[in-house]
Amino acid sequence: MPASAAPAAGGSESEAAKFAVFKELLYERCKEAGPGNDLFSQDDLMRLDIIPNKDLALLARVVQSLSDDKLFITMREASGQVLWKWRDAQEAHKYKQCSTDEQVMVYSLIDDSGGDGIWSQTLQKRLNMHDSVLKNALKQLQTKGLIAPFKNVEHPNKKMFIKASIRPSNRATGGPWYTDQNLDEAFIEELQRVVFDVVKGSSGYKSTHGVARSQTPKKGVVKGGAEKGKKRDASEMSKPPAKAIKVAPGATPKREAVMLPLPAGYTGYSTVRDIARFLSRSGITSNTILSEEDVKKLVDVLVWDNLIEPIKVAGKVGYRVARVAKQSTQNWAGREDTTGRDGGPPPHISPYTEAPCGKCPVFDLCEEGGPVGPSNCEYFKRWLGIDMD
Repeated sequence: MPASAAPAAGGSESEAAKFAVFKELLYERCKEAGPGNDLFSQDDLMRLDIIPNKDLALLARVVQSLSDDKLFITMREASGQVLWKWRDAQEAHKYKQCSTDEQVMVYSLIDDSGGDGIWSQTLQKRLNMHDSVLKNALKQLQTKGLIAPFKNVEHPNKKMFIKASIRPSNRATGGPWYTDQNLDEAFIEELQRVVFDVVKGSSGYKSTHGVARSQTPKKGVVKGGAEKGKKRDASEMSKPPAKAIKVAPGATPKREAVMLPLPAGYTGYSTVRDIARFLSRSGITSNTILSEEDVKKLVDVLVWDNLIEPIKVAGKVGYRVARVAKQSTQNWAGREDTTGRDGGPPPHISPYTEAPCGKCPVFDLCEEGGPVGPSNCEYFKRWLGIDMD
């Protein structure tokens, strides 16, 4: 009897080893055949040529074992057909930590919500679960480190949950523009200034053929004459000095640098990618990662404010300041002011775009002598500041 029992035991171990091989091969082939977590039917699994002799009973056992190990997800179509898709082994291990069916269902919905997270009341409605059961499942999943509560900027008053192993999406956190779920206006303003300075740096060049410093007295004090040392009043400040300032023979008056436009056809204007690379290298956003899409939003605000303008050169879109010659050679970033515009670039306003005719709702009817015309246009009079009475 003992002699006959040994082969039986050995045969069982051999079958178990073969079964384990079938499981591993079927799982790996599914990952190769459906890298995007494609759905597999029973026929699809059979066509992978892992199960010998098209043995449906063996396939059913292998699939059930993979499902028990949380490596396969079982799904059912409206027609009733059963389908499967594979799950990552690390994620499968997390599912195996769920000790009850309620925990599995709750964790599955939170998993499906991704980086946006899910509201606790949404969980309750979808699962039709009693409030106390849901709270207990959430508590157990948090204790196991599988989920975590977080605040969503779109729903600040809702109790949201997310998988503990992933980062909340930009939609949920507000992206780089939010700090602790609060809009960081100071950070945005300073970044806009830096972006403007980068664009300005590639929009023109500095020329010293500007205003000579020696042509204008530095202080409002009359130098020389009977009134020496007497301060000049405001009306006198705009007048030239009574006596020209002498320049030493051979000396060249110092001139203030000015910004001058670049020639037509220049292709070195900063693109969004150039600006994003500069911000990354400069370390200004060391605690925040800005994508090109994020930088594009900053650029769009400056364009909207008429501070910079897009220009298409050599098949790409670059940006330059709206009025190069009107810009200061000093940086706008880092200046201490409360308004955000003090000492900064003036907005460019064009009469062609500000005139009411460009956005007139009855432009097609407008003609002199008609029901609407320039002489009786209330929008035009308001724009020109003419008394409407």
